[in-house]
Amino acid sequence: MTTFPNSPAVLKGGLVLLDPTTAAVRGVIALQYNPDTVTRTLQVKGAGPEGGDRSEALRLKGPPTETIKLDAEIDATDQLEFPDQNAVATRSGVFPALSALETIVYPTSAQLQANHELAASGTLEILPMETALTLFVWSKSRIVPVRITDFSITEEAFDVALNPIRARVSLGMRVLSVDDIGFSHKGGGLFMSYLQHKEQLAAGRAGAGLRTLGLTGIG
Repeated sequence: MTTFPNSPAVLKGGLVLLDPTTAAVRGVIALQYNPDTVTRTLQVKGAGPEGGDRSEALRLKGPPTETIKLDAEIDATDQLEFPDQNAVATRSGVFPALSALETIVYPTSAQLQANHELAASGTLEILPMETALTLFVWSKSRIVPVRITDFSITEEAFDVALNPIRARVSLGMRVLSVDDIGFSHKGGGLFMSYLQHKEQLAAGRAGAGLRTLGLTGIG
């Protein structure tokens, strides 16, 4: 980390967890180090199958399915150099940081216990357990609701108590659009803001003319 006084502050990417009903912030998970790459894939939702009705060729059923993949590093090595100032890292390594990420994809123990008691009491229909609304934040202009779809952890070094002190986390996420959660949901509003910002950026770019492509006209 540079100590040059005029160096701009580096924003962190990360995840924000919202209550799905009240939209209150339940938690914020900042990535320790911003990944060097973020891979995004957009799968277009065409109206008809390939070779189908020609009248459907230019129609879209909705927003594309967007997936995001990144690799994050978590490292407690520097903190372990100053054990008096970093008691948690000294006691548990990077377990707390890993646990904060992992519990996003778990129902809570209270939810599991409640559903177990409902089943034991003879309840015939038990709804799937609802998790927090997860937002992927990559600057102010990219705040999108996501569902984590892939999650792998590689623990790379351990202390004498076998606590991991370095780890690499690979995250795969699918953006939740208004097709998934609707317009009235907090996540739907955030998706619309995300899309509208894309449209504003596209409208503000310097467009190319046909001559750039060696053309004087079409037709």
